[in-house]
Amino acid sequence: MAFSYLEFERPIAELTEKIDELSQMGSNAAIDIAEEVEKLTKKRDKLIDQVYQNASRFQIAQLSRHPDRPYFMDYIPLLFDDFQELHGDRAFGDDAAIVGGTARFGEYAVMIIGQQKGRDTKEKVKRNFGMAKPEGYRKALRLFHMAERFGMPVMTFIDTPGAWPGIDAEERGQSEAIARNLMELAALKVPVLCTVIGEGGSGGALALGVGDRLYMQEFATYSVISPEGCAAILWHDRAYAEQAAEALKPTVFDLQKLNLLDAIIKEPQQGAHRDLITAAALMQKTLHQGLEELLDLSLSSLLEQRYTKLRRVGEFQTHV
Repeated sequence: MAFSYLEFERPIAELTEKIDELSQMGSNAAIDIAEEVEKLTKKRDKLIDQVYQNASRFQIAQLSRHPDRPYFMDYIPLLFDDFQELHGDRAFGDDAAIVGGTARFGEYAVMIIGQQKGRDTKEKVKRNFGMAKPEGYRKALRLFHMAERFGMPVMTFIDTPGAWPGIDAEERGQSEAIARNLMELAALKVPVLCTVIGEGGSGGALALGVGDRLYMQEFATYSVISPEGCAAILWHDRAYAEQAAEALKPTVFDLQKLNLLDAIIKEPQQGAHRDLITAAALMQKTLHQGLEELLDLSLSSLLEQRYTKLRRVGEFQTHV
């Protein structure tokens, strides 16, 4: 399989190419070079640890939208059984940027809803690059209410640069659609687990991000705006994206310090974009534990804990 590499991943790519070339050479010439390959592999593993452990905030932001990073629909067959996709908001249309439906998560019937980007040009256009319009958020709202009606826990998966900012979305009430989702999720009478699997951008992410548990994969980000967008606004130059990322503090470690996360979902050594199977297994473990904890609560306790959790978000000072 051919992988894509970001600029700061190039040293890993070069060493991987050497290992592949050496392995191929030994295979063709029937030469035993296993020892040399093993040395280079250990060197690469050490390099991988160094590169990812020392990644800057901007580099982590790049990883969160890595071209090989798994999307919501890549995880569905690995985490869920019997997925039945449901379409449309029953008012305007069906937004392919948001995918949702019923599924089985282990022994539990659940409602899953997530943002979906695209791999090739055709799918990117169809999915609107993962940026939902009002009908997408209203479709999600319809599924929230359906889940509540049938007593099904809700699991959302966040991966979007933000809500679609086009005039057509504004004409159809983008802000109202997002705000209503926040309000309805805050009071939904079933457990809600939210997981950021890529980039969580602005209100477009928050519209699926209010719940009883907020999880993030290790190399995901969650912020009011992308570093490039922030740089374009503040410095009028996207070249300042790295400085913007440092100011935004969008990584799991930043958000954990602010007590916004319930858990960080570890990723494989080279990230989810290199090992989907392991990434899904790590996610499944965290989600299963969280769901069972929430299902043990009475409805009144569930809503009370959610209210307390949401009221703790943010810091402020009062002056007399």
